[in-house]
Amino acid sequence: MLCPTCRIRCYKHGKDRKGNQRYRCQQCKKTVQDVAYKPFGNMRIDPRTACFCLRLLAEGNSIRSTERLTRIHRDTILKLLEFAGRRCEKLLEAMIVDLDVDDVQADEIWGFVNRKEKRAKRPDHGDAWTFVGIERTSKLILAWHLGKRTGEDTLTFIEKLDRATTGQFQLTTDGWAPYVGAVEETLSGRVNFAQLIKIYRATAEGERRYSPAECVEAVPVERLGLPVPERICTSHVERNNLTMRMQMRRLTRLTNGFSKCWDMLRCAIAFHFCVYNLTWFHSTIKKTPAMAAGLTDHRWTVEEIFGVA
Repeated sequence: MLCPTCRIRCYKHGKDRKGNQRYRCQQCKKTVQDVAYKPFGNMRIDPRTACFCLRLLAEGNSIRSTERLTRIHRDTILKLLEFAGRRCEKLLEAMIVDLDVDDVQADEIWGFVNRKEKRAKRPDHGDAWTFVGIERTSKLILAWHLGKRTGEDTLTFIEKLDRATTGQFQLTTDGWAPYVGAVEETLSGRVNFAQLIKIYRATAEGERRYSPAECVEAVPVERLGLPVPERICTSHVERNNLTMRMQMRRLTRLTNGFSKCWDMLRCAIAFHFCVYNLTWFHSTIKKTPAMAAGLTDHRWTVEEIFGVA
C-alpha cells in the first residue's frame, strides 16, 4: 500500500471496526485503508448467500418463501433485490445498444401496484403495464418500459427500442393504437411496421372471466414500409409474457403476490430481464439470448453479473 500523498510505502496500523486493514505513512503520518471490493455495496450479507437469494427470486420464489429457505430477513432480501435491479438496469442499458436486428415483436403485459386501478388513490398505484420488445431469432429482450398504458409511455418505450437497435428491421405489435404515432415519429424510415389486431368473442351477459375471451380472428394490418406478411406475428413476445408470469411472483395475478411499490416492481423486472438475457439457456436456440445476439461468448452466472469471485 502506497501513501497517496508521499507515494512511499505504508505500514500496517491496525484495523477499523469493520475489519478493514489500515496503513500509516511514516512520513506524513496519514492513515489509509485497504477497502476490499464489495459486490453488494454496504450490505453486510455474504456475497454467496446474496447470490443464492437472487437465484431463488429469479426462479419465481416470493420474498417470504426466500426468507424461509435462506433464513435471511425479508427486509434484507428487499434491499438486495433493489440493489440488484438498479445494477441490472444499468448493465442492460450499457450492453444493448445499436444492435443489428431483423425481426422484432412488441407487446404489453398488465400488472398492478398496491391495489387495482379502480381503487387507486395515488398516481404510482393501480395499473402497471410493462412494454416489452423481443428479437424473434435470438429471443433477446431488446427494450422494456414500466408505465401506464398511455400514448406518452408508449412513445418512451419506442424511443428505448430505437436506442437498442440499428438498421432496417420489421416490427410487429398488437392493436394498441398509440403504437402507430410513436413508431412513425421515432422509427420512420428504418422500420417495416405492422400490427396484428385480435378480435375476441363477446362474453355472455353477466359472465365474469379470469382470462381473456376467446380469440376468433387475428387481422394483420400493414402500417409502415413493406412488412413481410408471413412474419407478422406476436407469438414469441406473448410466450415471453407467460415466462414473466411464471418466473416473477409480482406478476402472478389474483393472489397476494402483487407488488406493493412501483420502484420495487421496476427493480424486479430489470433483474428478471438481465437474468433471462445472460444466464438462461434457451432450449430452442441452444444458448442464452445474449450469446445468440453476439453480446457474449459464454453463459453468465448470477455471481458473474455482480462480480462475486
